[in-house]
Amino acid sequence: MYFGFCYNYPSLEKQDSLYHHKNRYSIAFYNLENFFDTKNDPHSLDDDFTPDGDREWNESKYNNKAHKIARAISEIGMEDSDVPPVLLGIAEVENKQVIQTLLNTKELQGVDYNFVHFDSPDERGIDTALIYHSKHFTVLDAETIPLLVDNTNGERDYTRDILYVHGRLHTEEVHVFVNHWPSRRTGDVDTSYKRIKAAETILHKLETLEEDNPNCIIMGDFNDDPNSESIQTLMETGRFINPMKKLLSPFSGSANYRGEWSLFDQVILSHTFLDFGVGTHSFIKAEVFAPKFLQEWKGKYKGNPFRTYAGEKYLGGYSDHFPVYVVLEENL
Repeated sequence: MYFGFCYNYPSLEKQDSLYHHKNRYSIAFYNLENFFDTKNDPHSLDDDFTPDGDREWNESKYNNKAHKIARAISEIGMEDSDVPPVLLGIAEVENKQVIQTLLNTKELQGVDYNFVHFDSPDERGIDTALIYHSKHFTVLDAETIPLLVDNTNGERDYTRDILYVHGRLHTEEVHVFVNHWPSRRTGDVDTSYKRIKAAETILHKLETLEEDNPNCIIMGDFNDDPNSESIQTLMETGRFINPMKKLLSPFSGSANYRGEWSLFDQVILSHTFLDFGVGTHSFIKAEVFAPKFLQEWKGKYKGNPFRTYAGEKYLGGYSDHFPVYVVLEENL
């Protein structure tokens, strides 16, 4: 018996889109805004994020945040790729346990994610980490790079280490730096020397690599915009492109403070990602990931990141930062 049927082939434009999805991948960074567990760590200043603390942080709020963040991660870059980010740098996580909680959520359970994390000396106990898709990325080596800076009184500022991961993205070796540079809490000018030191620390590490022209991905919350002196310290070497620079405007960015947008969250790439040789990865585009569900939906803060807390007031949102990402195409 013969069954006849008609198949509508996609248009050339759709065919091109479907083809590109197969070999396009996103690399993202996301500051998770104080993603703490509910336990009191006697070695860090995490008291606010305990059930008895000022923010009354409990299991319900903790699990709600984990599911919200997981949803956001699961959708980053999906307009351009068949999978969520193959590399995701994160900041403001307290420990390995909170990362594992995140990866165990129903939103991310189906993704073959693993992670690299080290405890840092930050006095609040917040760290950076790299989540990676095991089917697309292999870790070859990982370490922390201490950021040795002093406060103006001569005492050491115990801030976050820089996370360095050497790995293989498909068949191409890459060097990934995940950053959360010292804050501007006491003023951007007064603290700028710390972030310049962070940039110099990365450049010093690169000088130790045996490769002549390594593939580098420098991502993080730099607490500085693309035009700041610290970021320019990297750019002036002529080794990098900063595709995030064009994304900052008076009306958009990755975070908003007192009505002013900033783009502290960035993914910076070495010039090697402009190559098109077989086995390499080429830069396609950069974006701030800011869908409606990550935004405040009404009032004076409409359009800002829907955050977990405003001061001590619990809002139940995602983070006070939007994620940022770049899309790379694997050249087959």
